[in-house]
Amino acid sequence: MQGRLSAWLVKHGLVHRSLGFDYHQGIETLQIKPEDWHSIAVILYVYGYNYLRSQCAYDVAPGGLLASLYHLTRIEYGVDQPEEVCIKVFAPRSNPRIPSVFWVWKSAYFQERESYDMLGIHYDNHPHLKRILMPESWIGWPLRKDYIVPNFDEIQDAF
Repeated sequence: MQGRLSAWLVKHGLVHRSLGFDYHQGIETLQIKPEDWHSIAVILYVYGYNYLRSQCAYDVAPGGLLASLYHLTRIEYGVDQPEEVCIKVFAPRSNPRIPSVFWVWKSAYFQERESYDMLGIHYDNHPHLKRILMPESWIGWPLRKDYIVPNFDEIQDAF
């Protein structure tokens, strides 16, 4: 089933893919291509999604795609149940590049840095994209499913 936002995007010729609808929470999920993400982010902001509730990222499968998620909300005066949408942007593991939306929603600043630090997703045009949780000397991306901890000796059965 197509949600209200998806129907509006189709009406205006904006390319996306509907990934379903969470009926319990009332949240529509859309997939946007990385090359279209910045322009659609600006359009969504103008449409009324003026609050970036959260941004996170995850590794879809070992050796597969990496995903960056954006939970957006329309904050309006006098509205008890604001509209929400979840945007997923998938990037290839070999060169994961997604446009930063810091210039649209300032709250993306630290969240995109964390996704970069843990998964290695490069957010183009981010003002200060560098490690935030791990030391600068850390090698690799700790939350990738194929990550191997350097110099880690697994404890054998103690019995």
